[in-house]
Parts: sequence; C-alpha cells; structure tokens
Amino acid sequence: MNSPVDSDTAKPSNFLRHVIESDLDQGTYSARQWGGTPGDAAHHAAGMPDPARVRMRFPPEPNGYLHIGHAKSIWLNFELAREYGGVCHLRYDDTNPEKEEQEYVDSIRDAVAWLGYDTLLADNPAAPGAPNEHVYFASNYFDFMYRAAEYLIGAGLAYVDEQSADQIRNTRGDFNTPGTDSPFRNRSVEENLARFRAMRDGQLDDGAAVLRARIDMASPNINMRDPALYRIRRATHHNTGDKWCIYPMYTFAHPIEDALEEITHSICTLEFEDQRPFYDWLLDRLAEGGLIASPHPRQYEFARLNVTHVITSKRRLRQLVEEGHVDGWDDPRMPTLAGLRRRGYTPAALKLFCERSGVTKSGGWIDYASLEAALRDTLDPIAPRAMAVLDPVKLVITNWDELMGAGFLDDCSAPVHPHHPEMGRREFKFGRELWIERTDYEETPPKGYHRLYPGNKVRLKYGHVIECTGATKDAGGRVTEVQARLVPDTKSGTPGADAIKVKGVMTWVAVADGVETEIRLYERLFSAPQPGSADLMEELNRDSLLVTTGYVEPALANAATGSAVQFERHGYFVADGPKRFNRASSLRDSWGK
Repeated sequence: MNSPVDSDTAKPSNFLRHVIESDLDQGTYSARQWGGTPGDAAHHAAGMPDPARVRMRFPPEPNGYLHIGHAKSIWLNFELAREYGGVCHLRYDDTNPEKEEQEYVDSIRDAVAWLGYDTLLADNPAAPGAPNEHVYFASNYFDFMYRAAEYLIGAGLAYVDEQSADQIRNTRGDFNTPGTDSPFRNRSVEENLARFRAMRDGQLDDGAAVLRARIDMASPNINMRDPALYRIRRATHHNTGDKWCIYPMYTFAHPIEDALEEITHSICTLEFEDQRPFYDWLLDRLAEGGLIASPHPRQYEFARLNVTHVITSKRRLRQLVEEGHVDGWDDPRMPTLAGLRRRGYTPAALKLFCERSGVTKSGGWIDYASLEAALRDTLDPIAPRAMAVLDPVKLVITNWDELMGAGFLDDCSAPVHPHHPEMGRREFKFGRELWIERTDYEETPPKGYHRLYPGNKVRLKYGHVIECTGATKDAGGRVTEVQARLVPDTKSGTPGADAIKVKGVMTWVAVADGVETEIRLYERLFSAPQPGSADLMEELNRDSLLVTTGYVEPALANAATGSAVQFERHGYFVADGPKRFNRASSLRDSWGK
C-alpha cells in the first residue's frame, strides 16, 4: 500500500482513511489535468507541486469564534493530512460580508495555531512572504467565481430570476411536490448575461434578483431545484471592500474554492450530504468548460460532534454574548476554543477527546463528562500539585506557642508531582493559624465523617496531627473560627509521624504565607442535556459560575496565565491572570450526582 502510515503506529481505521488510502493506491489524483488555460492569479493552485499529494482544507466562515465542533473538524483535516504526508489549507469562506469581521478572522488563525497545526498549513502561492502566506480566502476567488457564473449562463446552465424570495420559496415544492419553473427560467442567454451584469453593476436593488442554476425543478433532491448562485448585497467586505455588490452563495463558492486549491478530499459534516449532488454537478460542468482541473475534489461527510449541555450554533452563541449572558466569546463557560482555553483545556485534551469520539456517519450525543475525562487524563501526568482552600475558615492551634514558640513557622514541603520527583518540591509554612475548608468542620458529624469535630484527630497533609477542641460561631450560628490542639511529634516525614493513626487527612494553607486569590468555579452553561429549544434562556444553568475568595500555596503567587495546576482534593485549575484561577474540571464527574 502506498500509504505512509506506519502499521505499528496506525490509528484506528475509519471510512475516511479507507477512502484516502484507496485513492493513494489507485493514483486517483496523480493524473489531474487542466482542461483549459485559465492563466490568472485565481488559479495559483495549479502550480502547486505534486498534485497527487493529499490536500485537505479547514474552511470556517469568519462570522464568530470557533467552537468545540470546529475542533473536531480541525483535528480531522489536519491529522489526516499529517498521517498521509499531505498538507492542509486554512481557508476562510468569507462570502457573507454582513456577518464577517476581521476580529473573527484573527481569532480563527489563533485557534488553529493554539491547537498546534501551524506547521501543517499549506503555503499560499498567491501571498509569499505576506502575513497570510499560509491562509486562503474565498474572497480572493471572487473574480473567477463571477466568470464561472457567466460561463454557466452562456452554457444555458444558469439564469437570473427576478421573483421575490417568497415566490421562489413557494414554487420550490417539497418532498412530495415537484417545484414550479420560474417565469424567468427560459430567458435567452443574452438577456440573462445583461441582467446578471446589471446585478453586478448595482443597477438592481438588494433582493430584486438572484442568479440560479438551471438544473431540475422536479428533482427528488430539493437542493437540485435550481439553487441560487448569487445574490445582491450592498455591504462592505472585510477583504474586498466595496468592489462587489453581488456575492456568491456558499454552496456555489465552496466547491470552486476546493477545485482551485486542488483539494483532494473535501470533508464536511452530515448536514451537507444533500448538497453533494450539487457540489459534483457544478464541478463537472466547470471541468467540461475547462475552467477547473479534472478529476475534481470529492466531498465526504461525517457525523458532527454533539456534546451534552453544549450548543454550537454561532447564532445562539452570539446571542449569549450580545445579550450579556456571558462575558464575551472567551468566557470560560462558552464552548468556543477561546473559552475552553481560558477554562483550562489544552490542545492535547481536545485532540484526545476528538479521537475518542470517533469518525462515523451516524450521529448522536457525547456526554460532557467524556470531555472532562479527556482533560483529566492529559493533565494528571503533567500538572503540578498544590493545596488550596476555596471556602476558607480560620483554624487556630491553641497550644502552638506553648509547644513551638510564639511566632514560630514550621517549614513543610511536598513533591511538585507525586510521580515525577524530577519536578522538584514545593515549600510552604505551617503556623499557629491556618486556613481550612469550611466543610472540614462539623459540630455534630454525620456518619462516616472523618474530619474535624470536637474530640477527633486528623492529619493536616504534609504537616502535623491535630485534635479538634471546638469552634466559635457568630450570632447567626455561622462558624467563624475552629480551634484545635497540636499533637506533638507527629510531623509528616519524621519518626513519630505514624505514632498516631487517624482516618482523616485535610488540606490547608497557612495564614502566614497563603496567597489570597480569586477562585472561579465554573459549571456547565446549560442544565438541559440537549439544549437548543426555542426559549434558550430557560435552559441556562443559573449556577454556572461561583466566584469566591480563597487561599493557595505561596508557589502560586506569580503563576503564569494559562498554567495548569491540580488543587489537591478540588480538581484542575488554570491561572487566568494575576491571583485568579478558573476551575477546569473536578477530580471526577459529579454533575449527575
């Protein structure tokens, strides 16, 4: 087999790998030829070396931030390109100027780079040395797309329809009723060219006309019933400015982009399956006219990534941002890659999650717990450990001064990682006053409770054994201070450490060197397992964010933004600015409980 994938390291097979390997074995694209001599910059891809090479693309529309569903598409396209010795294009499908912004263009490039795929980006021969030399834009092909549209008109394969949008919709038919021919369908080539040029020149109002393919109004596939190719839109485009007042439809532009860039395998999600016949129809017609190379790209569909408690509709995500339900596109509760990054997710975790989710043609929902499990599985081997107190109450050791001396601070230490001694040790103090979790004290403990209650002994992890003597409460009955006595000669790591057996072990932070920090405890943004109903706001989890003030070990005082740490007992957190930590995941799934 010609596939460069090593049999000892091959990934689990799927239908897309079978397709690619079959094409490589058969040399499907090795004899790709141009039927004509286009000779303009739009065909720069024709000069790309090795046309038989696997060439993938990731084609987002820059109308929002990328989300976890896009991560699956990015991973799939770039990893397949890597496995088969190919390249992948990052191409912006920027054909809708009303919703596209430079901010989104930049955020998409940042997301692809963050996931680690910059080195697999294909050179763009049209932009050598430019900031976008590895980036492609649909808008760079607008001139060619316009000429392709005129070719279709000249071949009797397209016409200008001046019905209203409602009229076109009402005459399209349904699954049980064939469509009705437009009264403009049989115009002459000359008249269609004249009206299309009038559209281009701004002589017609927005919505006054569209260019439609002339295929079959009785087709059982409604997408083949003379689909729209161009519409009139007076809007400034982020890339082409005001050069155009007509813009190609996505279904017309996308196959042309694939063909001009000599993509071999055009991978998309299942909702585009019904569009594949038009994809092939258009490229077959353009190849017949010598406008594109043959054999042309082929489209293949896989099931999109659906995660419980998550929505991936850009329209709905934009609604959450614009209505202030979240704090921007990168809010750590958002399923955007920017949000997941701030939440504490890593490229390795997202890639593992995508791989575990599989590549199939059958849809379904993947439990959010699987996403968190992928994060834990990738962070556990590498994340440094630290103690933190998230809901603090003060613990006072009443006999400390008597035993240890007034003001004395005992030096304690612990491994940075329990399984990697080469990562070193962390140092912190133990003194008369400590911070502990409020839930670590109960005046009347429930059955099985092994932490602090009057008369019970516990070990303060990496420190000493103490015996609880009681607590002080305010007028409302809330505990304001817990008291205990130090049990002498019980410090961890000393000969007497095991002299007293205790059932409870607690984490803590010393008042003397603990660092006060903001703790953001995030939960799933939607309480509904499959959100997306008409009233999306009713499905919002109103407890998706709890902000508290806690204390962490001194080593975290200057934690770098984006650095991950496991807070012992609490889970995985990420530094999100000076003295602020976001919870990425608990130590185990507890949502269902």
